[in-house]
Amino acid sequence: MPHTLLDRIASPADLRALDPGQLDRLAAELRDFLLHSISSTGGHLAANLGTVELTIALHRVFNTPDDRLVWDVGHQAYAHKILTGRREAMPSLRRRGGLAGFPRRSESAYDTFGTGHSSTSISAALGMALAAQRQQSERKAVAIIGDGALTAGMAYEALNHAGGLGADILVVLNDNEMSISPNVGAMSNYLTRLLSSPLYSTLRQGGKEILKHLPPVWEMAQRTREHLRGMIMPGTLFEEMGFRYFGPVDGHDLGAMVKTLENLRQIRGPRLLHVVTRKGQGYRPAEEDPVSYHGVGRFNPDEGLRKPVAAKTTPSYTQVFGQWLCDMAAQDERLVAITPAMREGSGLVAFSERYPERYYDVAIAEQHALTLAAGMACDGLKPVVAIYSTFLQRGYDQFIHDIALQNLPVLFAIDRAGFVGPDGPTHAGSFDLSYLRCIPNLLIMAPSDENECRQMLYTGFCHDGPAAVRYPRGQGPGAVIEPTLTALPVGRGEIVREGRDVALLCFGSPLTAAREAAERLDAGVVNMRFVKPLDTRLLDDLAQRYSLLVTVEDNAIAGGAGSAVNEYLATQDLRVPCLNLGHQDRFLEHASREELLVESGLDATGIEAQVKTRLGRMRPGKVARHGVIR
Repeated sequence: MPHTLLDRIASPADLRALDPGQLDRLAAELRDFLLHSISSTGGHLAANLGTVELTIALHRVFNTPDDRLVWDVGHQAYAHKILTGRREAMPSLRRRGGLAGFPRRSESAYDTFGTGHSSTSISAALGMALAAQRQQSERKAVAIIGDGALTAGMAYEALNHAGGLGADILVVLNDNEMSISPNVGAMSNYLTRLLSSPLYSTLRQGGKEILKHLPPVWEMAQRTREHLRGMIMPGTLFEEMGFRYFGPVDGHDLGAMVKTLENLRQIRGPRLLHVVTRKGQGYRPAEEDPVSYHGVGRFNPDEGLRKPVAAKTTPSYTQVFGQWLCDMAAQDERLVAITPAMREGSGLVAFSERYPERYYDVAIAEQHALTLAAGMACDGLKPVVAIYSTFLQRGYDQFIHDIALQNLPVLFAIDRAGFVGPDGPTHAGSFDLSYLRCIPNLLIMAPSDENECRQMLYTGFCHDGPAAVRYPRGQGPGAVIEPTLTALPVGRGEIVREGRDVALLCFGSPLTAAREAAERLDAGVVNMRFVKPLDTRLLDDLAQRYSLLVTVEDNAIAGGAGSAVNEYLATQDLRVPCLNLGHQDRFLEHASREELLVESGLDATGIEAQVKTRLGRMRPGKVARHGVIR
């Protein structure tokens, strides 16, 4: 399809200059561009196809970037990027040095708030609305939030606050999952336009002023209005929270969307527009299977996603967890699994199908997930919480207060630990060792391969207290996976290779790269296995036998596993030099996981170079206790 209209759009000002009759054509061109662009780069597809008309309508009506559009999560904001001057850069999406997969304030003035985690938009937009009020500005604040993100408590906290303040904010609820199709159509669109029109607003306000002087009549009118609206409109909840509710409106009817938004822009106060869209709109394979087309790699749009050819490949850590969970559930009926809306990504599909009565998806509600697990553990169940490292951060208080403080036996399977890749710093699992290590009562393990991951999960499940196993995204090194489940000795590492002068102490997946570097350095290699408790007997031995200890972890150096080693050496007055390798004290931009490991010096070449640099700075006589470094 030729993109004659889209090619003319360098900014929303160009969009606002189009004739109304050209907008549908622009939507078709934009959707076609999105499909072919994402199919060549990979990224989030279905959600973006569903928000084309909504995005056009928002930029058509609102004076962006002066008016603030705040996208929730941001994986549905590709059309927004294209319409705000970044169309030519779309081939670089999610690649090193290219466009981010989410809105970024540093990338464009139209990206008013950086996103990546769910359910932040209403709070941020409310903050902007209050700032405009303080500055006596007429600019508008609009939050665009999906129905999935509206499952998180933070969204309701913001709604409650905004409604109570009477803030001048518009919340656009992009609904692409709820079963409300009977409300979508000509009558619904007519009612929404009517309810948002200046005439209705004037009559409504005037009627309120008259009836307030007749209390019995006013009370009866209020009850009647709420009852009738509750029967035909799904907005009673929002009305009770102080918002004026409009909708639902067909999110693919551009004319209705533009007219409704034009009306709503003239109304002040808290208002919520309920927009119904369809994930994958305009591309049948994505419409029929929006889950598979949520996040895609490269593919041919004419053929759709192909089923992967069965090949003998090593399983991912996620798959290892999923298999262990099913095996463990077969052995212990107390096991229950909890996840905050990450069934597919966390490897829980098979478990949810095999044990549906023991599977709990709590939606995007990390805090609730953890306290739910605590309650279950109090009364004899054995909860396993499957969660990404970056999202576990959102339940930190519950981890400390509700689980660790009460020493409850909850197992955390922490996926996507360390560098994740193209999703960028919002999704990197760089901090879990740092923020978990300081919590009392907690057992923390980091597997170096697939089999160790399986056995550590079993070890943590058997532990009488909270335990965490953190593992990276992707495949392991290809270790043979033992079907038998064997608990590892708690707090015991293993020497993998003896060496001269330098010992590499590895926590988790960096072990493979460290072993390669050690061959060239003739260094010792230790698989530490446990971040907490540390194997202190092994550390005592290593401190006596090696001139330099090097800790290696796929986590922030600050407060991480290497810091734990430093602390122990200091308390025992063991004066062996210690070099800590890991994530530096900065956020790294989106790139592949492999590129990020190289940039941080956590590949074999980087480890070798950093060790040699440190050895070169050490004073003669301090380097070699058992020979000369070659």
